[in-house]
Amino acid sequence: MPLERCSGKAVRCRADKSEDLPLRISPTVSEEGHEEQTIMTRTERRKGRIATALLGLMVAGCLSANAQSRTDSVQHIDEVIVTGRETDRSIIATVPTQQMDKGLMERLGLTELADAVKKLVGASVKDYGGIGGMKTVSVRNLGANHTAVSYDGVAISNTQAGQIDIGRYSLNGVENVSLAIGQADDIMQSARHYSAAGILEVTTERPHFENGSTSMLINVGGGSFGLVSPTLRLWQKIGSHTAISADANYMRADGAYPFTLVNGRERTREKRYNSDIASWKGEVNLYHTFRDSSEISTKAYYYYSERGLPGVVILYNPNTNERLWDENFFAQTVYRKRINDRWRLHARLKYNHSWNRYEDTNSKYQNGKQTDITRQNEYYASATIGWNPLRNVEVALAEDLAYNNLRSNIASQPNPERYTSLTALSAQYRNERITINGNITGTYMSEQANLGKSAAERKRLSPAVSVSYRLLRNESLFLRAMMKNTFRVPTFTDMYYQHIGNTNLVPEKATEWNIGMTWSGRLPGDIGIRLTADAYYNNVKDKIVAFPTTYVWKMTNLGKVDIKGIDASIAMQIPITKSISAEIAAAYTLQNATDKTDPETVSYGTQIPYTPRNSGNGSLTLNTPWVNIGYSLIACGERWSMIQHKEEYRLSSYYEHGITLTHEFKFKGGSLLLSGSIKNLTDKQYEIIQYYPMPGRSFYVSGTLKI
Repeated sequence: MPLERCSGKAVRCRADKSEDLPLRISPTVSEEGHEEQTIMTRTERRKGRIATALLGLMVAGCLSANAQSRTDSVQHIDEVIVTGRETDRSIIATVPTQQMDKGLMERLGLTELADAVKKLVGASVKDYGGIGGMKTVSVRNLGANHTAVSYDGVAISNTQAGQIDIGRYSLNGVENVSLAIGQADDIMQSARHYSAAGILEVTTERPHFENGSTSMLINVGGGSFGLVSPTLRLWQKIGSHTAISADANYMRADGAYPFTLVNGRERTREKRYNSDIASWKGEVNLYHTFRDSSEISTKAYYYYSERGLPGVVILYNPNTNERLWDENFFAQTVYRKRINDRWRLHARLKYNHSWNRYEDTNSKYQNGKQTDITRQNEYYASATIGWNPLRNVEVALAEDLAYNNLRSNIASQPNPERYTSLTALSAQYRNERITINGNITGTYMSEQANLGKSAAERKRLSPAVSVSYRLLRNESLFLRAMMKNTFRVPTFTDMYYQHIGNTNLVPEKATEWNIGMTWSGRLPGDIGIRLTADAYYNNVKDKIVAFPTTYVWKMTNLGKVDIKGIDASIAMQIPITKSISAEIAAAYTLQNATDKTDPETVSYGTQIPYTPRNSGNGSLTLNTPWVNIGYSLIACGERWSMIQHKEEYRLSSYYEHGITLTHEFKFKGGSLLLSGSIKNLTDKQYEIIQYYPMPGRSFYVSGTLKI
C-alpha cells in the first residue's frame, strides 16, 4: 500500500482495490476543460468516477489528522469514496461529438452496429435490408467515402469500394460507439483520421477482473427469420501487467421475411428470398503495460461469411441466384508512450487482407455462371508524436504510410497498386475557457496499373480549424465553430473497373462549416440535462458520379452539391426514486441538400436522392430494480430515389418503433443478463433504398452469462 503525504502528515491511503490488469489510463476532460488521467477500473465504473484526487486527499487528510491525535503510528482508516460529475465530451468538444456506451445500447436492445449509428444525429445509414444486407454510413450527406470507420484506434480501409460495410459488425464486446463530425479534438490521432470528414469510432471492451484472473462470457441470442447467434468470450490475466482476450461469434439467418408487393391496385404478400447469411467472426487481443506506464495492444481479427444477394424486388420474379462470399483478416498493433512531461508517442501498425467471391448463376452467361474473385492487401504504418512547448499548448505531427493492391480473376482487370503518404501537422491551445484546434493535412498518392493507363499522382493540402468557448465561467455553456477542408480520392472501382472506370478522375472535394451551442446543467429535482444545436453548410465539388455515354456508363467528375442543415439534440437523466430513474434522448435534423451541377437541367436545385428534409430519433429508458424498459423511435421524412422528383421515385416517410426489456441477475462470482426486444413494433413496411424492403415486426431474445 503506497504512502501518501497529506497536510504534512504520513497517512496510508486505500485506493479502490481492483484486480484490473493491465491498468488502463485514459484521458478525460474535467469541468474546466483540463485533461486528467483517470485509472479506469471495473469497480470504479460501477460506483462512479472520482471527480478529483485533491478532494479525496483532503477528506483522507481530515480523517488521518483525527487518527494521529490518538497515536503517532500509522492507522488504517475506512475507505472513502468521493463521486462527482464531469462535463460530457459532447458539450466541451469543438466539433459535434456523440457517443453511446455499452449500458445504453443494452437497455435499448441494440445488437448491430448499424442500429446504434442510426441513433447518432448527423449520421445516415444506407440499409439494403435484412440481416445480411449491406449497410454504409454517411455524415451529413457527404457520402460514405468521406466517413472513416475506426476499430480500436485504427481505421478500416477498402480501396476497392471506398466505403465500409458496417452491417458485418455486431455490438458483441463493444464498449463505446462515438461519432465526431469534422475534426475530432484528439490531437494524437492518426493522419488518416485527420483526413476524413467524419470519424465513426468503435471501441471494444478491455479485460477487467473482479474475481480471480479469469473471466468468461457466454451469450446466446436468437429471433425472427431463423436468426441464431452464440458468442463466447474469454479474458485471462497473465502476470501483473498482461492480459489477453479471445472472442468468437457465429451467426446465421434465413432472412426470409414477408413483405407486401404493390403493383398498381394489386397487392400480394411475398417473402424476401435469397437473403440468408452465415458468418463466423473471431478476434484475439493482447494488452501489456510496461514498467514505464507505456502500453501496447495487439489484435488479430478474422471474419468469413456466405450470403445471398436478394437484389431489387422484381414483379413476378422473386428468384435470384446471386451469392457473395467475404473473407477478411487483419492484424494491428497500437503503442502509446508518454516519454516525459513534454513528449508523448502513439504508433500503429496494420496488415489487412480481404477476399471476395461473387457468383451469379444465370443462363445469360456462356457457361451458365459468372464468378468474380478479388483480393485486397494493405500494409499500413502510422506514428504521431506530441509536444508540449508551453503550458496549455500542444503540437503534434502525424505521419501515415500505406501500400494497397487489388488483384482479380478478370483477365482485363489492370490490378492496380497505390502508394500513399499522409502528413498532418496540428496544434491545440486549451485553458479553462477556450479550446482552439488547427491542423493542415498533406496528401501524396501515386498509383501503378499493371495493365493499361495509370492514374496521375495526387498532391493536396487540406486545412482545418475548430474552436470551443465557454461563455460563462461557472456554467457549462459553450459556443463552437469549425471549418474543415477534405477530399476523397477515387476508388479502384471508380478508376479501373472494366468499362466504367476512368483514370482521369480528380479527387472529390468537400468543405465543412459548422457553428453551434451546447449546454449541460441541472434542473430542479436533480434532473441532468444536455442540449446541443448546430447549423452547418457543406459544399461538395467535382463529385464523382456515373454518367451515361454513347454506349456505356462512365465515372466522371460532374457533381456539385450544397448541403445546409440544422442538428439538434436533447438528453435528460431523471431520478424518480432512490432506485428508479429515467433517461430521455431526442435528436432532430433539418437538411436541404441540393444539386448544383448544371443550371440548365430540371434537376438543378432539387433535393438529392435519398435525402429527407426532416429526420430524427428518440429514446426512453426506465431503470428499475425489477426490469429495465427501453423504447426507441426512428423517424424519416419522404425522399426520392432519383434526382428527378417523379411519383414513381418517391419513398414515403416512416416511423420505426422498438421496445426492449432487460434484467440482470447477480450472484456470487457472476451475473446473468436476460433481454427481449421487438423491432418495428407497428409492423411498418418501408424502404430505405428503393425496391429493397425492410423487415417488418421481428423479435430477438438473448441471455448473457458472465463468470
